[in-house]
Amino acid sequence: MIRSMNLKALLLAGTVLAQFPSPEPCSGTCVNAHDPTIIRRDDGTYFRFSTGGRVAIHTAPSLEGPWAYEGAALSDGSSIPLGGNQDLWAPDIFEYEGTYYIYYSVSTFGVQDSAIGVASSPTMDVGTWTDHGSTGVQSAEGDPFNAIDANLINAGGDLYMTFGSFWEDLFIWPMADPLTVSPNSSPQQIAFDPPTTALEAPYIFQHGNFYYLFFSKGKCCGYDQEMPPPGEEYQIKVCRSATVDGEYLDSQGASCVQGGGEIVLQSHGSVYGAGHQGVYNDPTNGPVIYYHYVDINVGYGDGQKQFGWNFLDFSTGWPVISEARSGLSLFSLQLA
Repeated sequence: MIRSMNLKALLLAGTVLAQFPSPEPCSGTCVNAHDPTIIRRDDGTYFRFSTGGRVAIHTAPSLEGPWAYEGAALSDGSSIPLGGNQDLWAPDIFEYEGTYYIYYSVSTFGVQDSAIGVASSPTMDVGTWTDHGSTGVQSAEGDPFNAIDANLINAGGDLYMTFGSFWEDLFIWPMADPLTVSPNSSPQQIAFDPPTTALEAPYIFQHGNFYYLFFSKGKCCGYDQEMPPPGEEYQIKVCRSATVDGEYLDSQGASCVQGGGEIVLQSHGSVYGAGHQGVYNDPTNGPVIYYHYVDINVGYGDGQKQFGWNFLDFSTGWPVISEARSGLSLFSLQLA
């Protein structure tokens, strides 16, 4: 097992330690936060869903907490007949016409026998979720994509699902409704990094005239078992497009399907391997980015991943981690 002091040495030896703000405060249960997704219910209650425990549910009165564990969204697992249907990954929460939908991944590590399922609830409370099985987004050995890490976006009334992890990276697929893909449609690649193919966790957020494709690059997990080379741990990047299905470009004009991407957040201070992000236009705080990360002063096992969040400033045309909801940026690594 790698000791935290050795991990710090690895960081200092090779990782680019950009000076980002620390995560905003978090109290209560801030671990058990692998692959988080968040939403605020109309009564002011924040919900956080995460990988493990058949989609763990936590609630809080604010993003800062205190977060409390409530139970499992899918206590019986998934009805999808694939390996991993009792160990559901990478939930994504989506509200549509008064109903809440959770998208989840059914897979096992390193294989393409994967599917994205969906469950619905009128309230998000434990015990109110109905599993609907597969959305039709599935993959098998030989496909160009792996059907995990879903995110749904409503683009002017049209629904799209983004997904993908490794292989040929990230894809988008039109949906007929929140439960199933559009008939006679097919997925389209929207991000690819040929040297590494280590992209996953796509998340599209609309702001102003652009759609912003956030994604994670690098090794996500198992840092207590094997460390990646410095700089190859999880980090968060972004490209943008005027249309939801692309082409997504970075600020230099490089295409996201040819390795392009702006750095949004990477290892800094005691924060290591931040990723599997989402972006939420919070009614209280404005645009925020949330993610999991390893705090090297606390522990770096997968079960110790922390919930992190920060304000986002879009004033340059590119999302920049900010110190406050006013949009005053501490550090800008991007150019408009």
